[in-house]
Amino acid sequence: QVQLVESGGGLVQAGGSLRLSCAASGRTFGRYAMGWFRQAPGKEREFVVSISWGGGIRNYADSVKGRFMISRDNAKNTVYLQMNSLKPEDSAVYYCASAHTQVAGPSGDAYDYFGQGTQVTVSS
Repeated sequence: QVQLVESGGGLVQAGGSLRLSCAASGRTFGRYAMGWFRQAPGKEREFVVSISWGGGIRNYADSVKGRFMISRDNAKNTVYLQMNSLKPEDSAVYYCASAHTQVAGPSGDAYDYFGQGTQVTVSS
């Protein structure tokens, strides 16, 4: 059973930074792509960013390019999301996701496990 546990969410002022972490267990972490999605109240879940199994390929949503950075540490079975220059519109529950392929993009169909989520709130 794959488990994904997110941490690092919280309340931050606009322009601030947060770093999210996602600890994975239950599968060989380093073999699969990972991603982050988010969902704001009343909106559909949206793709934020993904990283390939070895970390060499990253895909970012246009809305976060230049502000967010994804990384992974396969020795620690953990993926990170560094979020800088946060805006109120970044407020959402952020979900970590594990893909069933080595490289994955924005489609939610590429991911077979999602975490419980961590709340990020950006005040103006």
